[in-house]
Amino acid sequence: MSDTGLIDIGMPRLSDSMEEATILTWLKRPGDPVTRGEPLVEVETDKATMVYEAETAGVLEEIVVDDGSTADLGAVIARIRVSGAAAAPPAPPAPAPTVEPAATKAPGVEVEFRDAIRQALDEELARDERVFLFGEDVAAAGGVFAVTPGLHEKHGSDRVFDTPISELAMTGAAYGAAITGRRPVLEIMFGDFLALSMDTLINQASKYWFLTGGKQGVPLVIRSVVGGGGRFGAIHSQMPVSWLMGITGLKIVAPATPADAKGLLKAAIRDENPVVFLEHKRLYSLKGEVGGDEVVPIGRARIAREGSRITLVTAMKSVHDCLEAADLLAADGIDAEVVDLRTLRPLDLETVLASVQKTNRVAVVEEGPLTGGWAGEMLALIAEHGLGDLDDAWRIATPDTPIPYSPPLEDAHLPGPERIAAEVRRRVSPASDG
Repeated sequence: MSDTGLIDIGMPRLSDSMEEATILTWLKRPGDPVTRGEPLVEVETDKATMVYEAETAGVLEEIVVDDGSTADLGAVIARIRVSGAAAAPPAPPAPAPTVEPAATKAPGVEVEFRDAIRQALDEELARDERVFLFGEDVAAAGGVFAVTPGLHEKHGSDRVFDTPISELAMTGAAYGAAITGRRPVLEIMFGDFLALSMDTLINQASKYWFLTGGKQGVPLVIRSVVGGGGRFGAIHSQMPVSWLMGITGLKIVAPATPADAKGLLKAAIRDENPVVFLEHKRLYSLKGEVGGDEVVPIGRARIAREGSRITLVTAMKSVHDCLEAADLLAADGIDAEVVDLRTLRPLDLETVLASVQKTNRVAVVEEGPLTGGWAGEMLALIAEHGLGDLDDAWRIATPDTPIPYSPPLEDAHLPGPERIAAEVRRRVSPASDG
């Protein structure tokens, strides 16, 4: 602590084995406003390059450790001035806080997306002794995105534990545990590395129920962080849905809100067959109301916003981009309905068709390459089953190129609110125009 309202920012703990790290690039400069959850600095460890998000809002007052310099774990690397708040000492690199028991959570409490996931894991670990959680840095470090702190301390090293870096070995272990009576929840740190799990997913886990004549399932869940906007570069920012869509027997869950993150993860853990649970990295700091022990059924979409002029179908962070785009369009007299799919396999065609029947127009918004994406599958289903209701239909996706590292290029690459609104304006007239 330097003075009142000035908070020290320590070198974040991104790995249990980490002792020091190197500052690659500060994404904010002194004098810049900072919001909670906003990318603050790129840090390089012995494992990977990570983007550390600000844990408090304010103004970046001072950078203590410059670009290219190395600092020990917990060392002060910057200071943020918080208007009207007393400063507090930096949190020591000590064990993560204990997770509150589920029973103490009041209904309707507003929590962050990451905390909703932690609640679901905590409650399911307590509910069913067959459930266990493992992956890289999920235990002692509490996850590189601070999703799992306290679970190891509460449930013990037999139920929550760290692993070496080998996605193929971890997925094989999860599959073996699932067919022998356990219910594993495996974290693959970045969705980009699901490619290393593909043999087990394609040739083993997703086929086992079929090969046993429906007598035995494979109740495993793979949680993985996906998506762009965090300045992680081309191999830490991909959206792997298109890789997974053709795997028969595999469910793909993609929540957009804290309530759905909790409810859908609980449903995934209780499912009798494999589920890939995708967590968009730009949603972790999003706050929303989360109830008690509710389970959200897999395979049911929700109407995130009512509208009459066009249907925007999407998932994950793009739900919020579409909602923002709908606000922009409303100012132009274009009333947009937003459908949050919540699950990408299976797709809830019934809800989408009902919306298209009302609006007669649909744009499917996908954060992922235009070619071969789930948006194309969604449009094919709409055309096959609801062609008579369609006046217009198209996709809004990313270009067929790797995701840029440059912040302005990455922003231009992703289908943000302004681009969505602009594309709709070009093809849809206000209701008063007929």
